[in-house]
Amino acid sequence: MATENDIVLIYFEDRPLSFARIESILPDAKPNWYHVELLMLQVPLQVVSWILRDVYIDGTEFTMNGKKMRLELVEKPEAALASTELPENDDSLAPSPEDAPEERTPQPGQAKVISLKDLKGRSG
Repeated sequence: MATENDIVLIYFEDRPLSFARIESILPDAKPNWYHVELLMLQVPLQVVSWILRDVYIDGTEFTMNGKKMRLELVEKPEAALASTELPENDDSLAPSPEDAPEERTPQPGQAKVISLKDLKGRSG
């Protein structure tokens, strides 16, 4: 079952509608029913409260005003994360010496120190 702080995708009439974060799940007076507070992740942000059965929170289809609805738990895609991580000690993507920016080391007597205190005193 989805729990607090989980992200769910809300389907409306079998089409993805919006993402939401589950803010709280509190029991209702009726057994197996819950007050589910959702933060709708859209502009503008909106908090809604739905009374749902436990199986609906788990992804079973339900109706709201005669329209089909469903919540689907969003899971972090492990495969996508693994493909973006670089293997340790892999220098194949390291910049070559030709690509490195040219270093300019000031020669003695060429460097000039600018005092920010002096600049501030002149402008004010």
